[in-house]
Amino acid sequence: MEPMIRVVSGTTPLVLDSPHSGEQYPADFRHACELALLRQAEDTHVEKLYDFAPSMGVAWIEALFPRAYLDVNRNTTEVDVDMIEDGWTGEVETDPARLAKVRLGKGLVWRMLDDGAPIYDRRLSAAELQDRIARCWHPYHAAVARAVGEAHARHGYSIHLNCHSMPAVAGKNATGYPGMVHADFVVGDRDGTTSDPGLSQQLCEFLRSRGYSAELNHPYKGVELVRRHSDPANHRHSIQVEINRKLYMDEKSLEPNEGFARLQADLQAMVRMLLATDPRSPG
Repeated sequence: MEPMIRVVSGTTPLVLDSPHSGEQYPADFRHACELALLRQAEDTHVEKLYDFAPSMGVAWIEALFPRAYLDVNRNTTEVDVDMIEDGWTGEVETDPARLAKVRLGKGLVWRMLDDGAPIYDRRLSAAELQDRIARCWHPYHAAVARAVGEAHARHGYSIHLNCHSMPAVAGKNATGYPGMVHADFVVGDRDGTTSDPGLSQQLCEFLRSRGYSAELNHPYKGVELVRRHSDPANHRHSIQVEINRKLYMDEKSLEPNEGFARLQADLQAMVRMLLATDPRSPG
């Protein structure tokens, strides 16, 4: 069986992960929509944008499976039970904020794409979902937890960047803000609960200094990965970073554009800035 994740250990306090850039489509996916449409759900090329990270001593975790197959940035409780043909006996989410994603068709297993197109013409079995959780969700979160724990043990603090991309304009089923024209970057720390707010603001200010527009917690605050792997009171900081795809790729052809090299250089400068930052230091 092919590996489902890629992990590179680090030596610094910084950990990066890319949960949505996977493009190895498992044979048991059995989706109904065309692959070209399904690929628009990927955070295409995010793993290439940050491919410099391991050479800088930064730990790297990358999902090789696609997010539409299983979204590891959701809790295992965020199951759309109507998708399961033989019933789901596991715990099911009750939190309204989390259920909003499920209703949009963007739960643990996606039901539809950003434009509302259905992904399946069938329902899944409970065994299928349990298998995806076992092969994808648990190993991915274990790898992130291990990398963050090792970075914290080495340095007394850790900074975890959860790396994503976003369309230039939000689709009708993407978020609660259909049609929103996105900033160049959206930095999310779940309203200051997954990172020192000063660190998140510092990141926004750095991006603005490089000529980009950057929003904090709007419309993306960060979801399961930053929530689960953060503890800022004990110097474990997790921040979600969303990059506007128009900066580096053609959203229809998925090919990198002329902005790719500049963006990658700026991301490398951002990583250098974070490597030089100790959030424990006053001021």
